[in-house]
Amino acid sequence: MRKKIVAGNWKMNLTFPEGIKLINDIIQGSESLSDVQLVIAPPFTYSHEASKILEKTNIGLAAQNCTNNEEGAFTGEISAKMLNSIGVKYVILGHSERRAYYGETDEIVNEKIKLALKYSINPIVCCGEVLPERENNEHFSVVAKQIKGMFYEITPKQVSNIIIAYEPVWAIGTGKTATPKQAQEMHHFIREAIQNSYGHEIANNLSILYGGSCKPSTAKDIFHKSDVDGGLIGGASLNADDFINIANSF
Repeated sequence: MRKKIVAGNWKMNLTFPEGIKLINDIIQGSESLSDVQLVIAPPFTYSHEASKILEKTNIGLAAQNCTNNEEGAFTGEISAKMLNSIGVKYVILGHSERRAYYGETDEIVNEKIKLALKYSINPIVCCGEVLPERENNEHFSVVAKQIKGMFYEITPKQVSNIIIAYEPVWAIGTGKTATPKQAQEMHHFIREAIQNSYGHEIANNLSILYGGSCKPSTAKDIFHKSDVDGGLIGGASLNADDFINIANSF
């Protein structure tokens, strides 16, 4: 049975005291949750303290990124090996903002996936199309190309430790909204693409998250679609009540 996962990507928000308060508020609010895996991705600078706070909870700790190099003279970068050493269990890779602002390619993401897996970190791998690609009906081919590139030489056993997040980039911070039907359509397409490469069992057990400006008011309709297994939440994850309410949408 696929895991239901709600992951919060804090991005570059909150001071350290604000972040620690949010973690504690989420812990308190999550006491009634039993069958949903919560994951939070604070900024790197809070991760060590977050790991200690979350140690005796069921909430997973994620990083927002890692480098595609194992170690060495890469000033300012943070490796999967470092993240593993402080208890990080997940890492968000290939996020649309990393692609748009820092020029990350599917090949770079592929290298990061392999290093994350080497150090026992579960990648949350992002894919999705921008507005012109959606309007030109290129969204399926774009996502198929991304998955093919990012999963190059990834084995079936490794795929079992990967989570995919679909980001309709055109629906993030634009005022446009992806309908539950559109979300389901793409999630189903992604699952079929994985099935074609890795077989039915692996595809059926793969968690695919929706990452398009999901809010408490929209989560229920989206999460009830058969191929949607949760969400990668941005702005709404900065409010403990909103984040927990999204998780309760199942």
